[in-house]
Amino acid sequence: METIHIYHTNDVHSHLENWPRIKQFLAEQQERHHQNDEDVFLFDIGDFIDRWHPFTEATRGKGNIDLLNESHFTAVTIGNNEGVNLPYDDLNELYENAQFDVLLANFFQQNGSHPSWVKPYKIYLSKKGTRVGVIGLTAPFTHLYGLLGWKVTEPIEELKKWMEKVKAESDVIILLSHLGLNVDESIAAEFPDIDVILGSHTHHSLEKGKLVGSTLLGAAGKYGYFVGEITLNLNEQKIITAKDAILYDSKELPALNHEQELSDAYFSKGKALLNQEVTTLVNPLTSDIFHETEFSHLLCKALRDWCNTDCAMINAGLLLGPLTGEVTVYDLLEICPHPINPCVVELTGKELEELYWQSKDEGLVHKHIKGLGFRGTLLGVFVFDRISLHEEALFINGSEVDDEKIYTLALPDMFTFGHFFKNILPQKEKKYFLPEFLRDILKWELQK
Repeated sequence: METIHIYHTNDVHSHLENWPRIKQFLAEQQERHHQNDEDVFLFDIGDFIDRWHPFTEATRGKGNIDLLNESHFTAVTIGNNEGVNLPYDDLNELYENAQFDVLLANFFQQNGSHPSWVKPYKIYLSKKGTRVGVIGLTAPFTHLYGLLGWKVTEPIEELKKWMEKVKAESDVIILLSHLGLNVDESIAAEFPDIDVILGSHTHHSLEKGKLVGSTLLGAAGKYGYFVGEITLNLNEQKIITAKDAILYDSKELPALNHEQELSDAYFSKGKALLNQEVTTLVNPLTSDIFHETEFSHLLCKALRDWCNTDCAMINAGLLLGPLTGEVTVYDLLEICPHPINPCVVELTGKELEELYWQSKDEGLVHKHIKGLGFRGTLLGVFVFDRISLHEEALFINGSEVDDEKIYTLALPDMFTFGHFFKNILPQKEKKYFLPEFLRDILKWELQK
């Protein structure tokens, strides 16, 4: 008989306030299993980093990699927060000091080869000689990866290419999937040879796992609220006789002395590293979710200038606070933490008018937003640059809108992902500007 323990985290998103407990817990569990001569594997399933956190922003994610090293992780796969929220060079160097494997079958350089820091899969040998094959897949934001200089392929097709090879070399097969619950369930149904799928991306938590056919799905929610454990029992023929999943609530893990100080230290270190002066303001810039301010208009104008468009639109909820006096890089992160990029769409005058009037919907202004890169709470009022209303007629840069004419509109990319202005934006061709976030454009504007 053989017992293999697998611990997994996912979608931590740099919520390092929970990490000291998790780190202590993982260290104790590893020690216990080693004393019992049992194998233990640690996997992170992506979005471990998130650039809202000053420690992550200042170290470009490398500080987070040190944390995974300290806890002796076996392997990780990447999520979109590693993949499309870092410029090419930062991602290419992110794992240079990693003491674990980065497993990612559907991620390539533009020439079609895997970068040096990626393996599509790896076979790990247990103490009793069981071959544990682990393969990783990430969500295919094909267009965005392409703009950054990478190539991501369709994950299911990629899995088909590798499965025979992995199956031939393995007794147990584990998939690290940054694809979301629905996709994981489909994979489990289509690839019954996969024993365990460790999931992420949709922030789902499976308290006791979920069996789809004979495949066990595990997932640990988000933000380090949980740590997952999968236990596999195997017989002498290396056939799995039992699979169990459990989630540990981090709040219920043993507390540490100076726990708050430890998580605060990450924040303070990042803040100190970001203490670089951007500008000094003579007059403060105030923010107001429900009214257009000089500040929100400044960001909107900067967006239009950056993208060189006819007009621009932002939501006031993007600015989470004021700026006053000496402004540092940290201040810009604090008031604009979103990993949101500029985007340009072409609209007819008629479509632009329709979008303008839809933006006045009070329900939209008070809408609570989660995800899409937005790190605020409410959308707030919409602010426009070079779009104005005179006696119920819409004007672009001083001229009345021509229904048939094509105009270029700059806007935050979150409005193009299918949740807003559904009869106008989803079907439009989009031009995304990467890798700059809105705060980079704000910095550019303030330094002008």
